Amino acid sequence: MRNLLSDCQPGANVLFRRHPSSRTKRQQKPAINMSFSVEERGNPNSLSYRLFFKNAEGKYISPFHDIPIYADESQNIFHMVVEVPRWTNAKMEIATKDLLNPIKQDVKKGKLRYVANVFPHKGYIWNYGAIPQTWEDPAHKDADTDCCGDNDPIDVCEIGSQVCSRGEVIKVKVLGILAMIDEGETDWKVIAINVDDPEASEMNDISDVKRLKPGFLEATVDWFRRYKVPDGKPENRFAFSEEFKDKNFAIDVIKSTHSFWKALICQQTKSGELSCKNTCISAGDSPYCCSADEAQAAVCEVIDKWFYYEKK
Repeated sequence: MRNLLSDCQPGANVLFRRHPSSRTKRQQKPAINMSFSVEERGNPNSLSYRLFFKNAEGKYISPFHDIPIYADESQNIFHMVVEVPRWTNAKMEIATKDLLNPIKQDVKKGKLRYVANVFPHKGYIWNYGAIPQTWEDPAHKDADTDCCGDNDPIDVCEIGSQVCSRGEVIKVKVLGILAMIDEGETDWKVIAINVDDPEASEMNDISDVKRLKPGFLEATVDWFRRYKVPDGKPENRFAFSEEFKDKNFAIDVIKSTHSFWKALICQQTKSGELSCKNTCISAGDSPYCCSADEAQAAVCEVIDKWFYYEKK
């Protein structure tokens, strides 16, 4: 199979900050420094709210499939799509089952979902999001956790000093990983830091987090253990006796979920209800590839369609 990333046009850096596009030869595996934007539809805190993504050319893209996993493959720097800014409570996520996978608020029993403030935590205690072009395969049983994947892109907790914006795409340095078991599914939580953060130069592995932010990893485990309890669910549990695995282990897990995504996007694995439509992977690599015009028409049909009926 060809390198899928070579056909992906939209990379990302920072929301609302423009950077010149660049293209270099595949074998050099350069750092990606390209711009994109988000298009807000509907009102926040409503069922209709969506954040659609566009590339530098203004064409719709999928944050799940079209943003490259790597910002700099040679340095193991990854892209992260920020779904939930730190200290906020709305449970926002990439809508993996929706056309072009916009960010929207999760819904349960017709009601918008919010994470409760479980004392002493206020909302999410990190910038929370996902690494694009990864997928935790629900048909794959992990040898370490003895549980299958949760059918989502791999999650990231960005622990830097800055509060990010919803829909922002940042470049992160991976530091470690936590293996949460959520209702019998493996739900990896990558610990990472924005490469542009003032603290980034001092953090290179999970041991640096323990040294420079004492108590933070323990608070992270506590948050994930208890955040569903206010909804009447039991505490979550963890593999490895709640131990955070190091940077190398985390990178191996990310690469594994990237390989699962490749199988998904090439139709070598059943997609189920997932929407795999994309605009930046060549048709030869992905049968789900559609043209920019098709994506434009499909999105506009969903968000701009008018309904008429006779009042009684």
